[in-house]
Amino acid sequence: MKSEKKTIWIDMDNSPHVPFFRPIISELQARGHEVMLTARDCFQVCKLADLYGMEYRRVGVHYGKNKAMKGVGLLLRSVQLASYVLERKPDLALSHGSRSQMILSAVLRIPTIMMTDYEYAKGVPFFRPDWLIIPEAIPESRVNEHSAKIRRYSGLKEDVYVPGFQPEQGVLDELGVDPEKVIVIVRPPATEAHYFKPESLHLFEEAMAWLGSRDEVTVVLLPRNDGQAALVRGRWPELLDSGKVVIPAQVFPGLNLIWYSDLVISGGGTMNREAAALGVPVYSIFRGEIGSIDKHLSDCGRLTIINNAEEIRGKVELKKRNRSKEVEKVNRPALQQIVEIINSIAKEL
Repeated sequence: MKSEKKTIWIDMDNSPHVPFFRPIISELQARGHEVMLTARDCFQVCKLADLYGMEYRRVGVHYGKNKAMKGVGLLLRSVQLASYVLERKPDLALSHGSRSQMILSAVLRIPTIMMTDYEYAKGVPFFRPDWLIIPEAIPESRVNEHSAKIRRYSGLKEDVYVPGFQPEQGVLDELGVDPEKVIVIVRPPATEAHYFKPESLHLFEEAMAWLGSRDEVTVVLLPRNDGQAALVRGRWPELLDSGKVVIPAQVFPGLNLIWYSDLVISGGGTMNREAAALGVPVYSIFRGEIGSIDKHLSDCGRLTIINNAEEIRGKVELKKRNRSKEVEKVNRPALQQIVEIINSIAKEL
């Protein structure tokens, strides 16, 4: 008789995966499943996992934006994962778009669930998941190429973990930021991603120049890596020296930073959607293909898409927002829906 309790391998290869999988892991363990966790050492993935006290195996790094090196790094990380995976013998593989996991799972014939909330993210040629879990807002026609069994959940990926968020006290004090200022979180675009467009970087630079000229504003800048931090320090040293732009010296959970801000300007999808989920005004400077989720949020008035430099000055409202003491309680069934999908698939194996 087959056991309904399975070993589920989750691979985290980008920083948003840490808060996303944390409640999913707890729910799967509560249902009796064993979870083995691997993490790629890049984009603060491991630092965030350490901050949350998660137990994981650190495997692989990022190889930059050069396509050839990306390909080499992808295959190398798949090989590096192999010894640990062969040792643990998982019944099911789960990720939010881990290409290394996809390759290794196919070679080892491990049934695979992939999740995505951006239909234009590139997969790995000739490798496909067995199941694909996506938000309801993404039309099935956009993901047909995956040739997988499609399962859906309501709302946003960020709805999985926002309900469990409790704002921590003293965040602004730790940052050294005056709470009377208009606090703007700025996230640069993912310049190493395959979907990066130079227009996003241009909008980021325009936004920094404009915000730096406004006396009422303090910018909390969240670079994606040390290279971006060095670029900013070299380009706008006077803003950093004056305290007008602050780069956090330590890792903070993104939701805490967003909660204590007045608005967000970001070139990345997850931070935009986190702000929308928290009800914080958010402006997207992402100029790649706009996905169904961002289109939906824009249509609902929960996200403003910035198309050019003129719209930064014309659309972005620099004002203090009325912040409640806790996150608004709304029905967010995404977590339970996703866990039930995973649990039902595990039972089929």
